[in-house]
This record gives sequence, structure tokens and C-alpha cells, in this order.
Amino acid sequence: MTIRALFLRSLPLAATAMLGGSVWCAPPLTVAWRDKPPYHYTEQGEAKGFLLERVKNIFSVAGVPAQFVNEPQKRIWANFTHGATNYCSISWYRLPEREAVAQYTSPIHEDLPHTVLISQAAVQRVKAHPTLSSLLDDPALTLGVVEGVSYGPALDQMIKGSKNQIMSRTVETTLMMRMLTVGRASFMFVDREDWEFFRAREKTLHVAVRHDFPDMPPGMKRHILCSKDVPAETMAKLNQAIAATGGINNPGHSVKPTK
Repeated sequence: MTIRALFLRSLPLAATAMLGGSVWCAPPLTVAWRDKPPYHYTEQGEAKGFLLERVKNIFSVAGVPAQFVNEPQKRIWANFTHGATNYCSISWYRLPEREAVAQYTSPIHEDLPHTVLISQAAVQRVKAHPTLSSLLDDPALTLGVVEGVSYGPALDQMIKGSKNQIMSRTVETTLMMRMLTVGRASFMFVDREDWEFFRAREKTLHVAVRHDFPDMPPGMKRHILCSKDVPAETMAKLNQAIAATGGINNPGHSVKPTK
């Protein structure tokens, strides 16, 4: 064997030795999730939620190593905006401004249309409106808005053009619901899954009244987002795993309209 052949043969062994005797592999993706019960949340120190479990299964089926972390929504988007690498987050709507800083998988879940939650004092005035458009044209009513979240492009635009008084607060949805029950706002928009989850756990919310309007925009699809540096091959593996585990909605979680 020539000296050159011996040298080339020794290169893989040298690389392995430099890595502490193990073969190098790509580090796991950091996958951030925010508190949004019942999709993903912490209860008694344990991470729970039907979409969190679904996404963990997707990464497992895809064979993509991942480290799941709980982070506030503002930090997640600051990370994307400032160019975080090897980074993903789960269960987000597809919006143009987000596509500028992240790439999307296929949808993993489709929401039902939002519903309207009304304070006791405003039930008659809100229900007097036959349509959502009419409701948003009423300057005598106060709309409670959770700042920093999207209700979907169509509803976001309707809120932007609303003639209601707007009470915008950087709070969790639960706190906005509580503020509604004490009359701080006349009504608010709420995710049906959120409402059913919290209504079953907080008796104080039972004074609020849920009401649907015929012109409410359809529910939005939710996706996994990843930083721009995540390889196309990895995104393809995630999309294949999404299809293999039930497509847009997990068959293990049936989403039904509330009556």
C-alpha cells in the first residue's frame, strides 16, 4: 500500500478521533412552542396539548432530532426576526410578514371559525346586530383585542377598520376573557378550542355569552415554521411525516363545532 493510500485511509479515523470517538451528526432543531391551551401548554410542570403531541410525533416519524422548548410568543418572533438558526416553532398561521423570516411546512391543523364572546352587560346590544360587519360598525361597543396575535388576515383587516372602541392589551387570552366578564369590554373574538378549554376550568367565565355570526371568516390553517437555514431536505421530511400521520388534522383529535 502506498503512503498516499495510507494517508487517505486514515482521514476518517482521524476525524472520528477529533470528535471524541463518535461520528458527528447534525445538532437537533430547537422547536419552540408558546402557551396556548389546549393546543400546547404546561400543567403542573408537565408539557401537554394535542398539537404539541402531534408535532412531537411528526418529528419522530420524520427522523428529525428536535429539542422542544417553551418560549413566550414575543421571544419566538424576535428569534425569527433576528435570524435565529436551526430553529422552528409550531402552530402558526401563514401570513406574508412571517414568510419573510421563516419557511412553512404543510398545514397540520385547521381551526374552526372564530366565535364572539360577549359580556353580560352587552348581550342584547351585540345580538341586535345581524352580521359581524354591522357589529364592527357600532361605535358604542368596545372590542377587546389581544395585542400581538393574529386572528387571521380577514378578521385582522376587519378589526383594523372597525368603528368600535378598541381595548388592546398585551395579555394572554384567558386574562382578556376575565376582563370581559367584569365589563372592561363589550365583546371579543375567541378561538373555539380556547373557549371550551377555559370555560370547563374557570367558573367565573360562565357569565360570558358565546354567539356566532353568519359572515365570520373561515378558520385558518396552522403550520410548523422553521428558520430559513433549515435545509429543504429536512422540510421535505417533515411534510412527508405530516402526510403520514394524518395530514391537516390529527385523526386522534376530533374538532367539532360547539352548540
